[in-house]
Amino acid sequence: MPRIDVCLIAGGKWHDINFARLELLKLLHEDDDVRVRVFEDYANTGAIAAADFLISYTCDVHPTVEQQQAVRDFVAGGKRWFALHGTNSVMDFQADGVHCPRDYPMLMETLGSQFIAHPAIEPYRITVSESAKDHPLVAGIDPWEAEDELYLCEYHGEIVPLMETRFAGDSGAGFFEHSWEKDEPRLVMYLHPVGAGEVLYLTPGHRRSKYDMQDPPLSVPEWPVPELGAWTQPAYYELLRRGIEWAKEPARAAATS
Repeated sequence: MPRIDVCLIAGGKWHDINFARLELLKLLHEDDDVRVRVFEDYANTGAIAAADFLISYTCDVHPTVEQQQAVRDFVAGGKRWFALHGTNSVMDFQADGVHCPRDYPMLMETLGSQFIAHPAIEPYRITVSESAKDHPLVAGIDPWEAEDELYLCEYHGEIVPLMETRFAGDSGAGFFEHSWEKDEPRLVMYLHPVGAGEVLYLTPGHRRSKYDMQDPPLSVPEWPVPELGAWTQPAYYELLRRGIEWAKEPARAAATS
């Protein structure tokens, strides 16, 4: 089998990036054909362009226009991006709450979504979307529960639902900018084609530990109770493994053609 070069982007604020980075590296290391380079943001556009696939776990990372274009070109050229949790989040803290500015349209259009809000962390039930029952990324996954941040998003372009939950109500008692009146399916996992390539987005994966809220403007010296998120659930690791295998497919196909 060929060597598969991967860029892991793991960086940002208010999350235990150390934990997520380590867990993702362990999963990637299960395949000895995989070679990983790790970065905190999208600045090394040359490394991204040279990779076979991209995997990301970030929060509030603000790429330049050039970096956004490099990532879009990467996917549109036929590569795959497995995006996790806060990859689609950018935030602006104001006196009246936290806003999600539409300042990075190319990034969000490439991802297929932009984070807008999440309610307080509490358990929610996740099921395979009806139209995706036979899709190899989720086939056979039983309903499971995550005590995690439930991401409420705006969507861009073609979206292929894979997993979902339901939610209606206040998305944070004024902390974020929207209320969500209708009890509608809220996507937890989806595919988004971009040119000749594709993005797979999986929204659970919150993790917060002792020192993760020290970044301004929150500046909390120590977070009192660890937040473990979906990382406690075997179903989450199964989805991560399937997503990584999905991301490898173009490289494997090219090697055998």
